[in-house]
Amino acid sequence: MHWSDEALVLGARRHGESGVVLELMTREHGRHLGLVHGGRSHKLQPVLQPGNSVHATWRARLDEQLGTYTIEPATSRAARLMTSPLALYGIATLTALLRLLPERDPHPDLHAMAEALADHLDEPDLAGPLFVRFELALLTELGFGLDLASCAATGATRDLAFVSPKSGRAVSAAAGEPYRDRLLPLPGFLIGQPRGNRPSPQELDHGFALTGYFLDRSLYDPQGQHLPDERARFVALAIKQAE
Repeated sequence: MHWSDEALVLGARRHGESGVVLELMTREHGRHLGLVHGGRSHKLQPVLQPGNSVHATWRARLDEQLGTYTIEPATSRAARLMTSPLALYGIATLTALLRLLPERDPHPDLHAMAEALADHLDEPDLAGPLFVRFELALLTELGFGLDLASCAATGATRDLAFVSPKSGRAVSAAAGEPYRDRLLPLPGFLIGQPRGNRPSPQELDHGFALTGYFLDRSLYDPQGQHLPDERARFVALAIKQAE
């Protein structure tokens, strides 16, 4: 059996004297592992760094086997990302979040978003807002999507200002005001308001608090785990650089 696909490198661990077990987020085959012979060589080691994109061909006698990868470089980002603390924490968080996906379960839209996010992780104006949107998409892909289109109480589509922590649905400013202490703020940049402006530090903080709450409640806490430490560092840097 074999296939070829575009992929984002998530990580690699040593295998034997010169090989690595490579973890990729592929476009059509999801998060997928495979053995790379000679993966610790001077030629391949720089290619197999988290954040890089590669062309991967996977081969195995049976589908359930680990199989082997043949790798060709596509887009090299790792060297550039290593110069930015924001990007380093961002790529560590991105790879940790993608590991929440079941192995070999295709998510082509998430792959596309992850690639786009990796392209901009060292750009302070873009990294934070793109990351919040990626986390919202991840929740949706795993069946825990938020409904931010209309007010849960009135059905209104304007002046949405909060999100219910119980239902994950938006709530308008008027309907939510009496209960604001029990609701999560909904930053305007997630619903297209204001258009064309970068989020303020407070809006970015609210965005990460929103996605973080539902990531923790729906994905990490049920497994007895916590949000990655790298995420807290990335969020702090992203908010600071948005000032």
